[in-house]
Parts: sequence; C-alpha cells; structure tokens
Amino acid sequence: MNTTAMTPLTVIPLGVIPDIKNATLVPFNETACENWKEIHHLVFHVANICFAVGLVIPTTLNLHMIFLRGLLTIGCVLFIIWATLYRCALDIMIWNSVFLVVNLLHFIYLVYKRRPIKIEKELSSLYKRMFEPLHVPPELFQRLTGQFCNIQSLKTGQAYAAEDKTSVDDRLSVLLKGKMKVSYRGHFLHNIYPCAFIDSPEFRSTQMNRGEKFQVTIVADDNCKFLCWSRERLTYFLESEPFLYEIFKYLIGKDITNKLYSLNDPTLNDKASKKIDRQPSLCSQLSVMQMRNSMASTSDSEDGLQMFLRGTSSASSLRNNQQEFYNAYGASRLQHDFFC
Repeated sequence: MNTTAMTPLTVIPLGVIPDIKNATLVPFNETACENWKEIHHLVFHVANICFAVGLVIPTTLNLHMIFLRGLLTIGCVLFIIWATLYRCALDIMIWNSVFLVVNLLHFIYLVYKRRPIKIEKELSSLYKRMFEPLHVPPELFQRLTGQFCNIQSLKTGQAYAAEDKTSVDDRLSVLLKGKMKVSYRGHFLHNIYPCAFIDSPEFRSTQMNRGEKFQVTIVADDNCKFLCWSRERLTYFLESEPFLYEIFKYLIGKDITNKLYSLNDPTLNDKASKKIDRQPSLCSQLSVMQMRNSMASTSDSEDGLQMFLRGTSSASSLRNNQQEFYNAYGASRLQHDFFC
C-alpha cells in the first residue's frame, strides 16, 4: 500500500495568481535556524565560565561553599554588565540583580561563620589542653566561657572552700593559674594544678544529692586564678548542648580519676599528673567525694587515716590499703555509676 506525504494546503487570496514556475518547496523537517546570530561578547562567556567552575568544585574541598557562592556572585555581576552595556536587555539585568543579592548574602554569611574565633589569653591554655584535643569548636568554647561564668582570683592562703561550711551547690571551677592544696582536718590529701577542676567530686555528688557541704578544705597555695561557672546555669546550658554535655562527663570523670591517683600518691607533681591517662581500675570505681564523706562521718582515728594516705601505687597494694581503711572506719561505699 503506497503512502503519500501530506503537504499543508496553501490558501491563495482572490485575485492573486501564484507563480508556479518559480515556486520552491521547503522541506517540512528543515531547521528554522538557518542563519545563526553572531557570538555574544566575551563578558557573557566569562560569566558562564564562572558558573561552570563553581558547579564543578568538589564537595570534599573544605571551603567549597564559599568558592561556589563567590563564583556565582562574580558570574551574576558579569551578566549584569553584559546585559546593560552590550545587549540593553532590561529583563536579564533585573533577574541577575536578584540572583546577585541572594548569592552575595549567602557569601557574606559563610565568610562570617568562618571568621577566626579569638579566645581570651587567660583561657587559651585551658582550651588547648582540655577542649581542643576533644574537637570542641572554638565558637562553642566561647559560648561556654562567655555567658555565665567569670574569672576569679585568690591570694596565697585564702580558702576556696571550708569543710562543713561551704555549700557545694553553687559553682563549678577550673584552676587557670597557681596551685591549691586540699586537706581534711589538717591532713594533706592532694594538690590541684592548672587546667584541673577544683570541685569535680562535689559536682558529681550533687547531681544526686543536693544541699551538701564540702568535706575538705581547699586553700590557695599560690596566687591563683580560676574560671567559675554558676552550676545551675551551666547544667541548663549543657542540657541544650548534648555534645558538650558528653565532653563534660568525660573531663570530670578523668579529673576524678586523677584525683584518686593523687590521693594514693600525695607527692604526685604537676608533670606526673599530666601523664596520667590510663583506664580506670578498682580505684576509679570509688568517688573522691564519698571517700571524703567516709572520713568525715566516722571516728578520727589517726592510724586509719594515715594507713589510707600511705597507699602505694600498685593495684594490689592499693586494694589492700582500701580494705584496711574501710575496715577501720566501717564505710565501704562504692559508686556503681561512676563514669570515666
């Protein structure tokens, strides 16, 4: 069966005689762009190159979003120049002006977020030693130390806390400069050095029991400076920052562990305390706060106290000394929910 190609009918006005001889048939599928327009100005092509480069920047690059927004902004500026000076196209200029404003605002915001965070000189050592190794961003550390805390100082001989008098519910502090001495009824227990919590055992204890008093005396052995948080506001802030909450759990647990080793060896100096970074043993299952309370709630036998303070650094000897200490005082309290 033969098929014939359908051609569109041509309507000829009355009084017009078509010239059949000179008529030419135009193929139906021929393109309408027989004559391409001239190539646009160089500014147009540079603008498109900026768009292309911005879109192919790999996302693995640290600053890829800043580069992307910057190149899109440059491309929009070039399009505005091209549409205004070489094409006189008002609509192209208006649309690219809108795109320019949007990308410029994004670019400024991204650059602002990447600005260097300046940490106070007094807090820089604290950040580098305690928080930076745990990948706490500088801006988060600045929020932690800039809203509800202050830097206080004590002169040599002044007391940070007095046993049976000072409440443990008010604050949490980190020593920035100097050295503090912790004692119980005149008996030396351990020292506190810079970048260590002053009252971490009390902070841990008051999470379960409120209204307690310090069972030890903490006195400045040098001219000291310390960072002091309001405990209530700090707790509220940490509840809104889960990452920082876990960081504090780790830091306080590690600080308590270091104080336990210091109780075992009261002569432990600052250099040695920096090297303590081991897994918790039997000693780390006991709370320093509960040890202090055990001392305060029982008899004042000098032999029992000295027996505990003369404990050796080995695990077996420490275990024996702890058992003798608890037999003498009758205060064997284990903290089952201790964390590291």
